[in-house]
Amino acid sequence: MAAEGGGKETNEIKTQFTTREGVYKLLTHSEYSRPNRVPFNSQGSNPVKVSFVNVNDQSGNGDRICFNVGRELYFYIYKGVRKAADLSKPIDKRIYKGTQPTCHDFNPLTATADSVSLLVGFSAGQVQLIDPIKKETSKLFNEERLIDKSRVTCVRWVPGSESLFLVAHSSGSMYLYNVENTCGTTPPNYQLLKQGENYAVHTCKSKSARNPLLRWTVGEGALNEFAFSPDGKFLACASQDGFLRVFGFDAAELHGTMKSYFGGLLCVCWSPDGQYIVAGGEDDLVTVWSFSDCRVIARGHGHKSWVSVVAFDHCTTSVEDSDLPAEFSGSDEEYHEQTNFGVGRDRANSAQSRLSKRNSTDGRPVSVTYRFGSVGQDTQMCLWDLTEDILFPHLPLSRTRTHTNVMSATSSPSAGTVTAATTTAAAASSGTNGSNTGSTSGNNSGNTTNSLPATLPRSNSLPHSNPQGGTTPNSHPSSNSSTTTATPTPTPTTTTPASKGGSIIDSTFIATGVSKFATLSLHDSRKDRHEKDHKRNHSMGHINSKSSDKLNQLSSSRTAKADAAKTLGTTLCPRMEEVPLLEPLVCKKIAHERLTVLIFLEDCLVTACQEGFVCTWARPGKVGLLSSQSHTATPPRGTVV
Repeated sequence: MAAEGGGKETNEIKTQFTTREGVYKLLTHSEYSRPNRVPFNSQGSNPVKVSFVNVNDQSGNGDRICFNVGRELYFYIYKGVRKAADLSKPIDKRIYKGTQPTCHDFNPLTATADSVSLLVGFSAGQVQLIDPIKKETSKLFNEERLIDKSRVTCVRWVPGSESLFLVAHSSGSMYLYNVENTCGTTPPNYQLLKQGENYAVHTCKSKSARNPLLRWTVGEGALNEFAFSPDGKFLACASQDGFLRVFGFDAAELHGTMKSYFGGLLCVCWSPDGQYIVAGGEDDLVTVWSFSDCRVIARGHGHKSWVSVVAFDHCTTSVEDSDLPAEFSGSDEEYHEQTNFGVGRDRANSAQSRLSKRNSTDGRPVSVTYRFGSVGQDTQMCLWDLTEDILFPHLPLSRTRTHTNVMSATSSPSAGTVTAATTTAAAASSGTNGSNTGSTSGNNSGNTTNSLPATLPRSNSLPHSNPQGGTTPNSHPSSNSSTTTATPTPTPTTTTPASKGGSIIDSTFIATGVSKFATLSLHDSRKDRHEKDHKRNHSMGHINSKSSDKLNQLSSSRTAKADAAKTLGTTLCPRMEEVPLLEPLVCKKIAHERLTVLIFLEDCLVTACQEGFVCTWARPGKVGLLSSQSHTATPPRGTVV
């Protein structure tokens, strides 16, 4: 296991960790917090959140950071690995009375050195639009709480739009706003626009333009977080009922769903190319879901309590030609286990083009490794690698020969690694990359008695206990609510005439495109590992029962148990032995209080804990960078709202 240590070491706070790309170091001089640096008493308060924006400042210090601590909101120049943080000079500081900020988001399209648009959500349901550079409060939405009285859980600008933003509440509703519209003086009247399995979309009936433009009602219980796909066309929602629901945003059509192993889902994120979604929550797991196949492809077990945040590292995710020797992927503890392969990387110009090449029959196969991270209420940060044997289990791997016509394993002479045939002969003979649409059944538990070797090649994963206990579920390349929902009898999607024929909102969404990947290619080849039982329900002691947020979340446990009984063992929620179980490359305790932030930047990664400390971890080789020019900040000024 990457998580090492026992006894006294378990309480030791780590200040650095090592992966094969090098050493990540905590920069103590780049810690951001309240100016007095006193740990915040976090009992009963909302999670600390962090937002970044780049204003293209000519001085080279273009990054700005915003974070909330209790009733306070801070806005600083973020100097990252270049210079020490100067906490005595916030650009803006606001202290709120009667309510607390819960989340915030910058609009990158409108950000300049003289003005930024920052949305802030609050515990009483309001949303504020402020400009911390000009120190202006331009608008307050849901001021009278006529739209929704519950806590704002997530707020995001719609990708490619300067005026549209989406707000989620603990009531389970989302609202689409336009900054140019008012909210009115009376409660909005709604008209059904579209309805499907456990979701509905309503439009606001009004003679004049007013907010909200749309109301989404999703699942049961709080809607804890949502995330737009990199191209802005799809929306992933993580709900307290334990369901991940992915919608086509323009048409409000359900693309697919997934169910947590138990408990609510608290966080969600997309891979940089939009092919995979990772969700985390109260089952202490990270779950990887394939967007194209609409199925769970892996779970990760490393946390000892609820997972607060998941995020992909676009800088360490890699694409390489698979016929070249693979590099070791993992932490320094496992390096001695690696066979000495040569290093051969091919720098990719575009991840999307290489991924399309990976799935083509005439092109040379391309090997893909995704790096993502997670932080949790156990104060631990985990890093994970998602490798090709998990992503493409039906295709032969480089250096590995897989006999797919019989349930057996074959060792490759060139590398000595062993792979397991994880599909039936019928599934493998289709020749697809895991997108079988009818060749495998959902239950082949009695088809074989063959045991598997205790390792998966080049992957940070534990072996399948019984791969035939439920073979890889059929994929669902197109939207089909009947195969991606838990109820036996699906409810057909109901569409009003106003929503037929495309987008449900009168705006075009600009695809943000897929960012180019760096090519720190990391692959793992480990020694045989014994199968490990995945023990659940042992982490409730780590949960702070005094938190009002958690008490509210636990109130729906009866419904969650009923849903779990219906979905466990289905395509919505495979059993633990039916999908690969990932091990973390790195699992380190890095804080004294629960972690609430994980953000990957180009030269560092940023974490934050509930004590109000925002920490910067320099990537390998990025320590000691000097800023080209000093920057003078605006004198501190507090605003009491």
